Amino acid sequence: MTMLPTFVGLDYHQSSVQVCVMNAAGEVLANRKCPNDWRAVARAVGERGAQVHAAIEACGGAADLADELVQQAGWSVDLAHPGYVHRIKQSPDKTDYSDAQLLADLERVGYLPRVWHAPQRIRELRRLVRYRQQLVAQRRSLKLRIRALLRDHRLTFTDARAWTKVWLAWVAEGAELPPWSRWIMNQHLSELTHLTERIREVEALLADLAQEDRLIEELLKNPGIGLVTAVTIRAEIGRFDRFRNGKQLGRFCGVSPRNASSGQRQADAGLIKAGNAELRRVLTQAAHRLIRYEPRWQALACQLKQRGKPIPLVVAAVANRWMRTLYHQLQSYGLAA
Repeated sequence: MTMLPTFVGLDYHQSSVQVCVMNAAGEVLANRKCPNDWRAVARAVGERGAQVHAAIEACGGAADLADELVQQAGWSVDLAHPGYVHRIKQSPDKTDYSDAQLLADLERVGYLPRVWHAPQRIRELRRLVRYRQQLVAQRRSLKLRIRALLRDHRLTFTDARAWTKVWLAWVAEGAELPPWSRWIMNQHLSELTHLTERIREVEALLADLAQEDRLIEELLKNPGIGLVTAVTIRAEIGRFDRFRNGKQLGRFCGVSPRNASSGQRQADAGLIKAGNAELRRVLTQAAHRLIRYEPRWQALACQLKQRGKPIPLVVAAVANRWMRTLYHQLQSYGLAA
């Protein structure tokens, strides 16, 4: 068996995978479709090389296939960023054949835009965290519908704040609604109770997982950082040591300023648009708490306000600085993984 490296591009689909096999000289040895199973993919490559370097675009299910090829077939598999691969291609034509060949060629020349291949444990935590986020979004939408129904009938209750037990009791029994509106309101309230219970179940699972993760335990030691913030950071970032420095981590989190300078013009253009929106939201909420309770971040916020910076920019700056500090803190503790 030859020991020369073989480069494989995998164009992933739910039911099939287009497999392109390429040698070190760039010659296409095979390019065909096979079933979505690691054994079939391995057979498609066959005995063409003992050192197999494969590339597959990051998408739903691709990480699981990559894990199987690494563990079962002994391959080296890289996940590619789909957006950057599309920009590199720069062609209006799209076929599975050409996509697989492009991935193999990018892997061969070392130009593949790689993304981090999260281990299964982190992917499972990420699914659980995002499931909770979906439930919270549903609850938020439901609360808006309840308030809208009350507003339609010009009903207000001033004896208690909204969503307290007293206020909910008034909505359930005291608010004078017409029959059909009352039926709709009861359905909303029942669904709200059910969603709240499901969110508590998910949070209980997350609390159990947090007890088994040293990095989450370390995050929870920071004042103002609760369970949801800690597990979201752990799920979306995964390993802190995959970033070269704290600045790169801040950009990944979407809390870094975006520069729009050109020539003599120097200007900022708000925050960078990249990054996970939910992670940025969680970090923004954490920054508000840090400004409220932590003297160090209170001082930074006051300093920025005195310089005339708007509140959203101040909060983003605190979030950015806190993440960069956290990066170095975890590195020094040996907990970046």
